Amino acid sequence: MKIVEFLRFDAVIANLSGATGPAVLAELCRPLAATHRVDAQKLLDTLLDREKLGSTGIGEGVAIPHGKVPGLPGLMASFGRAVQGIDFRAIDGRPTHLFFALFAPENSAGAHLKALARISRIFKNPGFRDSILRAASADEIHRLIEAEDSKY
Repeated sequence: MKIVEFLRFDAVIANLSGATGPAVLAELCRPLAATHRVDAQKLLDTLLDREKLGSTGIGEGVAIPHGKVPGLPGLMASFGRAVQGIDFRAIDGRPTHLFFALFAPENSAGAHLKALARISRIFKNPGFRDSILRAASADEIHRLIEAEDSKY
């Protein structure tokens, strides 16, 4: 499974404008709602419910908000960069800059976990994270993710 199989280039946001966790999550849901014809509020509620269990801010400036949504045909994801950093209650207490939102169908535990593991793996690389922070555009961010993902 490759990340670009469920992360479309039009779901990459180079400059998130939200200043709070919920605002960023809402922003990450919009491109998916538009391209996949899914209710944005339903996606947002899924992420907000997951965040109530504990922050998906995994540290080092990265968060992977995720959840399962009934009726989805398959995995889908969006990515956003907040250059200014957001307080997302990350485990290391530092601001979060890179947000990878993942949604899975309700009965897809295996695919969901594999996707989370793959995303987590590529974002562990500090050089990769830095290149994403320096990227000039959403297209460049998507290309960087695709290139890093192809190494595994």
